[in-house]
Amino acid sequence: MTRLVIVDDDPMVRTGLRLILGGEPDLEIVGEADDGLRAMDVIRDLSPDVVLLDIRMPNQDGLTTTELLAAQTDRPRILVLTTFDADDMVLRALRLGADGFLLKDTPPPKMIDAVRTVARGEPVLSPSVARQVIAAATGGREPRSPEARRELAKLTEREREVAIEVARGSSNAEIAGRLHMSVATVKANVTRIFAKLGTDNRVHVAMKVRDAGLL
Repeated sequence: MTRLVIVDDDPMVRTGLRLILGGEPDLEIVGEADDGLRAMDVIRDLSPDVVLLDIRMPNQDGLTTTELLAAQTDRPRILVLTTFDADDMVLRALRLGADGFLLKDTPPPKMIDAVRTVARGEPVLSPSVARQVIAAATGGREPRSPEARRELAKLTEREREVAIEVARGSSNAEIAGRLHMSVATVKANVTRIFAKLGTDNRVHVAMKVRDAGLL
């Protein structure tokens, strides 16, 4: 059972998330909070596995809350909720330790899958959010970097295919389905990609793929 805490200052959003997630047999909503300050107390008392965290809130926003939670030794996974895929705070939240980003209007089945994916320890990026994060990190340019091409040349053909799917914001399960691989094989490929590109971050992989002109 994955234990969840929902943190959002909009009661309608919290109600919607309860309706979407609360009926799943493997997900349990154990608490809620309407701002980051209250969230810290709720999370400390209930020790959830995953926190669904609004990025814009009064008193203490999602960025500060993310930073405080990420600094904890036994911390929950943090799935940041955002209304706008061009939100300029998304990249900052990633740097502070968020495990994933999800648009609030994500279809219910994909939202449920995203929560389960983050709970397993895999990062999640909505495809449109991934594009915005990459664009923000690259200044919105359309680069064709020789260095990035040289780095991507270290990958096998299969690893490049996986890297491109990572750059599209696909989860390991989605990559497995599209490339007709097992999830375990996808994970192994991602691990090798990280090692060859000198990173441990899917967004960094996505940026290199974009810089190399493969996406």
